[in-house]
Amino acid sequence: MTGTGITAQTSPPTERSEALFTRARTVTPGGVNSPVRAFKSVGGTPRFIREAHGAYLTDADGTRFIDYIGSWGPMILGHDHPAVREAISDALQYGTSFGAPGEREVELAELVTRLTHTDKVRFTSSGTEATMSALRLARGFTGRKLIVKFRGNYHGHADGLLVEAGSGLMTNLDGGLGAAAPSSAGVPEEYAALTLVSEYNDPQGLDTLMAERGAEVAAVIFEPVVGNAGVLIPTPEFLEALHRVQNAGALLIADEVMTGFRLSLNGATGRLGLRPDLICWGKIIGGGLPVGAYGGRAEVMDFVSPQGPVYQAGTLSGNPLAMAAGLATLRTLEADPDLYTRLETYTTRLSDGLKTLAAEAGVPVSVNQIGSMLTPFFQDAPHGSVRSYTDAARSDTRAFAAWFQGLLSRGIYWAPSQFESIFVSAAHTGVELDATLQAVRAALADLNGTDLSPKGVQP
Repeated sequence: MTGTGITAQTSPPTERSEALFTRARTVTPGGVNSPVRAFKSVGGTPRFIREAHGAYLTDADGTRFIDYIGSWGPMILGHDHPAVREAISDALQYGTSFGAPGEREVELAELVTRLTHTDKVRFTSSGTEATMSALRLARGFTGRKLIVKFRGNYHGHADGLLVEAGSGLMTNLDGGLGAAAPSSAGVPEEYAALTLVSEYNDPQGLDTLMAERGAEVAAVIFEPVVGNAGVLIPTPEFLEALHRVQNAGALLIADEVMTGFRLSLNGATGRLGLRPDLICWGKIIGGGLPVGAYGGRAEVMDFVSPQGPVYQAGTLSGNPLAMAAGLATLRTLEADPDLYTRLETYTTRLSDGLKTLAAEAGVPVSVNQIGSMLTPFFQDAPHGSVRSYTDAARSDTRAFAAWFQGLLSRGIYWAPSQFESIFVSAAHTGVELDATLQAVRAALADLNGTDLSPKGVQP
């Protein structure tokens, strides 16, 4: 198979990954440092990665894969991009961490605020820190306690956000308006009670919730395009309802940790014409190094310490290596105005190919795609497309898992969960697209001989 280093008839070796996984499980919970990496929902042994270049990963056994995860989004330029590598190398010669301000964090803040039409930004070390801090700021600014989020939207693992979260963490509503249960052990019910939940792409439900509780709501936080329930794309009516929450005095917070600079140079908020009060970022703004940020209009951001009363701090915030990588990435994106068109063209061709090949194979698949983000849901979508987590949860996860293993055996590294997005990078070319669709065709054909009963296993 061209470009992957293995053929459809070859079973790639996994001995080294298996040995590493065995060792890891003795010293790390589940053998991994983030749950989805364990392949729990798709089975088999997770591949331990040795190196990454361009559109490819190479595992510990030497098998080369076309990569559609891109470190879960930040590698929009491809792995080991020369400009990013050189920027990190240059910064490294001056030190790895100062615990004091530096010029690069000023430069990156200036670039982020200019591109996103925000006034001020504060850097953190992770997306979870960014969303957690934005919510604390919203509460401090408004003097209110409650927040609203949407089923299947994932905003990091802070206690108040692990409620009706995405990526298989979802629990069912208990029947009350906005009432929800924690998605994780260790989250007190009293804390979860401060988070109200509505359905994504349900404008009437959001309007009803805000009519009853809006005066108590500090903020409504949302993913402009959902990535952790699979890709869910907002309807125009839902976007209008989101802006109506501001009429109740609540802040609107766009979680762009995944979509920021992924869907356009101005983010999903720019692409969709949104006007949030605060935006959270991560991933791409660090060029693949640990990073997060939140920002918005000066009136709100000036409530952050040391200028205001809302405390937030971090020893490695504004780390010089992450700032250098982020600057190199954003400057490269800005210097190539046709890049986003190329990314979307590739991803659209992949989406069209998936739909055609699934139809030919007689396998029910509904594909959601926007820009360079894509999810194939293994189901006949009830409305012609998958619009909410309730829709996504109807997917046949056993069929997806079998298909995933078929791709993996043919050198395609897909997201190991039905409820995640894949990401295309600037390093993907027609060679990778042809090889991917060849593997997709074969993996779909494999499903005809696989016993997948019972169907419709829920996450």
